[in-house]
Amino acid sequence: MSVLNSKIPEGPIQQKWDNHRFNMKLVNAANKRKYSVIVVGTGLAGSSAAASLAELGYNVISMCYHESPRRAHSIAAQGGINAPKNYKNDGDSIWRLFYDTVKGGDYRAREANVYRLAQVSGNIIDQCVAQGVPFGREYGGLLGNRSFGGAQVSRTFYARGQTGQQLLLGAYSALSRQIKTGNVKFYGRREMLDLIMIDGQARGVIARNLETGALEPYVADAVILATGGYGNVFYLATLAKYSNGTAIWKAHKKGAFFGNPCFTQIHPTCIPLSSDFQSKLTLMSESLRNDGRIWVPKKQGDKRNPKDIPENERDYYLERMYPSFGNLVPRDVASRRAKEMCDKGFGVGSTGLAVYLDFADTIKRNGKSWVEEKYGNLFDMYHEITAENAYETPMRIYPAVHYTMGGLWVDYNLMTTIPGLYTIGEANFSDHGANRLGASALMQGLADGYFVIPYTIGDYLASTKFAQVKSDHTAFKESEKNINETIKRLLSIKGKQTVDELHKKLGKVMYDYCGMARNEAGLKKALEMIPQLREEFYKDVMVPGSADSFNPELEKAIRAADYFEIAELMVTDALHREESCGGHLREEHQTEDGEAKRNDEKFSYVAAWEYKGNGMKWDLHKEPLAFENVKQATRSYK
Repeated sequence: MSVLNSKIPEGPIQQKWDNHRFNMKLVNAANKRKYSVIVVGTGLAGSSAAASLAELGYNVISMCYHESPRRAHSIAAQGGINAPKNYKNDGDSIWRLFYDTVKGGDYRAREANVYRLAQVSGNIIDQCVAQGVPFGREYGGLLGNRSFGGAQVSRTFYARGQTGQQLLLGAYSALSRQIKTGNVKFYGRREMLDLIMIDGQARGVIARNLETGALEPYVADAVILATGGYGNVFYLATLAKYSNGTAIWKAHKKGAFFGNPCFTQIHPTCIPLSSDFQSKLTLMSESLRNDGRIWVPKKQGDKRNPKDIPENERDYYLERMYPSFGNLVPRDVASRRAKEMCDKGFGVGSTGLAVYLDFADTIKRNGKSWVEEKYGNLFDMYHEITAENAYETPMRIYPAVHYTMGGLWVDYNLMTTIPGLYTIGEANFSDHGANRLGASALMQGLADGYFVIPYTIGDYLASTKFAQVKSDHTAFKESEKNINETIKRLLSIKGKQTVDELHKKLGKVMYDYCGMARNEAGLKKALEMIPQLREEFYKDVMVPGSADSFNPELEKAIRAADYFEIAELMVTDALHREESCGGHLREEHQTEDGEAKRNDEKFSYVAAWEYKGNGMKWDLHKEPLAFENVKQATRSYK
């Protein structure tokens, strides 16, 4: 085991980033055109990074598995993006955002990265306003703010319930401009299937053309992965079905350490599962918790129409248990309490796996038109999916897998343990610790892409000597051979079960034993079941079609093969971390009132796992977490 070097700059935390930028080497403006960078993924992090690097003069190759960058899953983020502008004059500041984020992550995030995130977040809003992002505004013209979970101030900027979509359109417009200039070469319908390393450096990728099936080599001086999270390992999640962990997993198998893989966020505000045939779950924005009140009947098994249940027979349990934060407790807390209420028999709906999110008081106080103006598209979406009118009847919500705080380990510069390989946005582990606060995903993605990676990658390029590499290098040929063998193996199995059937089995194991709550016995059972399921996959999966054509079933099979391996590492990490923190609740480690109980003495570190080969156990490396600016304390939202 080694202790990882996070390369955190010296000095006071308020000055680290500014001093670091000054001390980094620069690439001369005329020399930037000599370097090329591959950016995999075109969500907020990927689009903003590709556009920013191209604007500086670098040659950028941008690719994604959609036909357009506008299809990236970032569009699904609804509620908003954080920045400490303090427009409400309610006491917000860079320091308070930094503190809330460290505390919200249950003291398992790196302080220096979190402070930098808070520091640059205000610039994001200015950048996006300049791009024309239509943020909501107050009557006087100032940008509007609303509250989100884990904070007692209003710092979340929003565009009704479609903030992610509007922010992505801004980044997409910047990217499109650079595609037009020729500084960005965009390749759609490509999926990265391997990272190419030459002389110990990341020098390219192999991508599969999803329309023709051809394997295509791409050469560069550095590679940036901006491919999002791996939450679809659970099969049922709020992620788009295309979202997957293949790119970062291939990099992991080439030597990039994986940080905190077990830290998974369960979002409390999702539309409940209604059928065994569902392939995904739908998120209702956390912003709804601003004005909606969460409750269950006080009587177990009460199936009356919620409008017929009088006020004195309702339990507004979050307001009762957490009077300081009420319905705006962090996501991990709200999710566990909802599950607890349903497990005790207070759940509502036909399955009993739901709680109410009620806007009746807000409508009575402010009027229906006020709610429509702020949340109308969310109410429309709920109606389209459930055929219920949430203006008249409370929404039913239940927690669902939403975000992975874990990801490839990166240092302060966002570089992985592989020289020249950077990972940004949700694909890395760096900013959220054990639990992400709402409206921070968009903040991190754009901060990494617009304001961090353009500086740090320049330092690497200016400090590194590069041998001339072409796409006919043996490393590319060897990778193509291995990928073709994998594809041939999957197509030759000709079993009886579809990819989805086997993936669903894996998802159930993960949700049952490594989901909202984990315990030693269940995790050990999962470590027995996952290899068995993987063996069943390679013996009985049915992948129709051929490799040399459009074949979505083959795409799913390649991704699912990685999920079986990712799942095993997630469970391994969850078993080793004998504490509870944020979204990682070990049932053996709870306070008397069911809150997470950390073990700072033994586990105040980032767990970074090194891949050792097929059939081998991972090696654990540790990055100690030092809290010099925020005192570690038991998280309390009461």
